Amino acid sequence: MEVGVVEEEEIKESFSSIVEALVQLCKDNAEALQSDESEAGQRLSAAFMAVTDHIATIRPSLDKIRAVAPLYDFSPETPGNGYRSFVNIVDTFVMHGLKLAREVASTKSSLFFRKTVYMKEVEACSHVLASLGTCLQHLVTLIDWSETGNLFPDEKHSPAELLARAQNINQYCFYGRCLGFQFCESMRKALQFICIAMASYSEAYYNNGSLISKATNSVLTGSKYLLDPELRARRIVNIAQYSNVEFCKSFWQLTETDLMQKLPSFVTPSVTINQEISIPPQSFTIKGVYGSDVIVPAPSSHIGPKPVLMRLISANHREGMLGKSTDASSLPPSPCLLVHCHGGGFVAQSSRSHECYLRDWANRLNVPIISVDYSLAPSAPFPRAPEEALYAYCWARQNCHLLGSTGERVILVGDSAGANLNLGVAIKCYEMGLPPPHGLFLAYVPVLVSFIPSPARLLCLMDPLLPFGFMMRCLKAYAGHLSIDEKKDEPEENNIEDLPFFEGEIPGTEPKPDNEAKVEEDDNLTELPLRSPSKFSDQGSDSMTTVSLVSPPAPQPEDSAAARSRKYVAQFLDRYVQNGKNKEDEEQDVIFEAPQVDNGPQSPTLSERFSSMASSITGHFSATSRSLSRDPSQEAACGSPHLPLDPSELDQMLDLDPTEEFKFTVPKDPYLSPYFASDEILKQLPPVKIISLQLDPCLDDCVMFAKKLKSLGNDVQLDVLDSLPHGFLNFSLISKEAHEGSKLCVERIRALLGTEEVNN
Repeated sequence: MEVGVVEEEEIKESFSSIVEALVQLCKDNAEALQSDESEAGQRLSAAFMAVTDHIATIRPSLDKIRAVAPLYDFSPETPGNGYRSFVNIVDTFVMHGLKLAREVASTKSSLFFRKTVYMKEVEACSHVLASLGTCLQHLVTLIDWSETGNLFPDEKHSPAELLARAQNINQYCFYGRCLGFQFCESMRKALQFICIAMASYSEAYYNNGSLISKATNSVLTGSKYLLDPELRARRIVNIAQYSNVEFCKSFWQLTETDLMQKLPSFVTPSVTINQEISIPPQSFTIKGVYGSDVIVPAPSSHIGPKPVLMRLISANHREGMLGKSTDASSLPPSPCLLVHCHGGGFVAQSSRSHECYLRDWANRLNVPIISVDYSLAPSAPFPRAPEEALYAYCWARQNCHLLGSTGERVILVGDSAGANLNLGVAIKCYEMGLPPPHGLFLAYVPVLVSFIPSPARLLCLMDPLLPFGFMMRCLKAYAGHLSIDEKKDEPEENNIEDLPFFEGEIPGTEPKPDNEAKVEEDDNLTELPLRSPSKFSDQGSDSMTTVSLVSPPAPQPEDSAAARSRKYVAQFLDRYVQNGKNKEDEEQDVIFEAPQVDNGPQSPTLSERFSSMASSITGHFSATSRSLSRDPSQEAACGSPHLPLDPSELDQMLDLDPTEEFKFTVPKDPYLSPYFASDEILKQLPPVKIISLQLDPCLDDCVMFAKKLKSLGNDVQLDVLDSLPHGFLNFSLISKEAHEGSKLCVERIRALLGTEEVNN
C-alpha cells in the first residue's frame, strides 16, 4: 500500500508541474494579446485568463478526490473507479490545454496566425474546465454521501438530488471542439463521425416531409456539423435530452445495414458456420444438478410465446453440427461452448451487429459460439429478455451436439446489457437447480438497472456513445414499467405480478419434446428429424443460413395470459412511453433481412455491396418516414408533446426539464439488477472475469460487483482498460487499442475454458 501512496504522490507532483507550465503560458499569451484591439484578440486574451481562473478553482476539489480515489479501487493492482476517471480526465485535458497554449505561443506572431480559430478553441477549453470543475464539486458531495470504499451513495440521498445539482453542468462543451478528448487517438475520429452521423440522422428522423431527400443529401447535411462544432454540440445535447427511446433504437439499428454486416467478412478471418437458428416456444425438460428433471418453460411474458432466435458461429465444421453434412473434413465436437448475449441497451442491435468481434473470437478460441437474439424493449420489456436468455442457455446445453460441442465446459459471455442478462441466467440456474455455467465473462456490465448517482455514471454527461438521456431512456424502456410509483397505479388485473416470469410451465400447455427441425432452402421448408443433422444442406465457407426448429405459434385466444400481457404492455406504452407504435408500425421494424450469401460466380461485387448498403439506409429512412406519417403521435419530436418537428427549433425547448422523466425507482429485483442477488446465491457463482473501462459509465457497477464477489470468497478477476469507450468491442476492426482490448477478452475467456489452447 505504501508503494501505491508513493506513486500517487509522484503523479500529483508531476501534474502540479504541468499545471504550473499551463498557467504560466496562459498568462503570457493573455498579456501578449491584450494589445490586440480586435474582437478576436480581446476574446482570446480573456479566454486564456478564464483558463487560469478555472484551474485555480478546480485544484482544491481535484486534490481531495485524487487523495481518496485509491480507497475505492478493486485492488492496488487494479486501479480504477469513477473518482479516478474524473481525475484522469482532468489530467488529460490539462495536457490538451498545454498543447493548445504552446501552439498559440509559437504562432501568435506569425502572419498566418489563425486568431479567430484559436479564439474558439481556447474558449471551448475554458468551458470544459468550468464544467469539469462543477463535476468535481459533485464528486466531493458524493464522497460525503457514501461510506469509504463504497461507490454507491447511501439510501438517504435520492438520485433526484444529484439530478437537480447536475442541471447546471454545461454539456455542450463536451460535444463541440473538444469532443472525445479523453479517448485514445484511434477512437476520436470514429466518435466524431458517429456524432456527426447522429446529428445528421436526427434531422432526417424528425423531418417527416423531407426525410428521403435528407437521406439522399446526407453528406451535405453532415458537412455542416463537421464544419460547425458548436452547432453539432447543440444538436447532440438536445437530442440526448429530448429524444425518445425510439430514436435511440432507430439510430443504433443503422449497424444492421447490409454493408455494416458484411464488413466483418472483408477484414476478419472467415468462419465456416454462420447461421441463424429458431427454437420452438415449447417447454422441455433438462436433467438438473440434483438428478431430477427440471421443466424449462417457454418464454411468454408480454408478447406471448414465439420462437427464440440464436446465431451459431464457428470457425470449423464439427461432427453433428447444424448447417453442413458431416464429411471427412469435419472436426470432432469441441469440449467447450460459448453462449453469448449481445449489448445494445436492451433496446437495439443483434448478434449480426456484434459479428465484428465474435468471428474473431471464434477463430482465436476455435470454439463454437451461440449468440442469443433476445427480444428488445420497449415492445418486450423485462422480464422477457431474461426468460429468453435462460431458455436459450438451457436449450444449448440440452442440444450441444447440434452445436458442435460435447458441453463439458459451457461459458456465458456478454457485453453491456447482454452481460447483465447472463448474470441473471447464472443466478436462475442455481435457484432452479439447473446445470450452471462453468464460467462468466462480463464486459462493461451494468449490475444496477436504475439511475445510481455513482461517480462513473456522471461520465454520461460527456460520453459521445452513451449520453445521459440515452442511457436513462434505455433503462426505463427496459425496466421503467416496473417503477414502484407507477406500478401501484395499475389496475389490479394488469399488475405485473400476474405476468409469468419463470413460474413453471405456460398455462394450458404440456411439455413437448424438441423432435422436429426445419431448414430454409429456396424459400421451401423441409422437415428433418432433429437427430439427423447430416441431412442439413452443405454450405460453403463463411456460410449464412437460417435454421428454424419450429413452426409459427398458433394464435392465442383473446382471454389468454399472453393476450392479457400484450394488453398490459399496450397500456403501459400509451401511458409512460410517448410515441408508441401500433401493430402496423411494428411490422415496419423488420427493415434489413439476413443476407443470403452466395459463394458462386454470381456473388455481388464490392461496388454492388456498397450500393446495397445505400439502398438499405434509404429503405431505413423511408420506413421511418412511413411510420411517422401513419402515426400522429410521432409528430411530437424527441419525446415531448410540445416539441416541434422543425430541427431549427429543437434547441429552443430548454425550458422543459428532461430530468423529470428520469426520477423513477425500480424494485431491487436480482434478475433486473444482479447486484441485489443474495449472498447465498452469489457465493455459488462460477469463476467470473470482468472487463471494464476507465471512461465507462458502468465502471463503478463493475468495480462494486467485483468487490462484492471478492468479499464473498468468489474467484473473480477485474481488468480496467484506459482510453476506450463503452461498447469498444464493436470498434475492434477500426481501433488498434480496441482490438488489443478484444484480444485481452479472448485471453480471459480462454482462462475460463481451462486450457491455454482449445484442442480441435
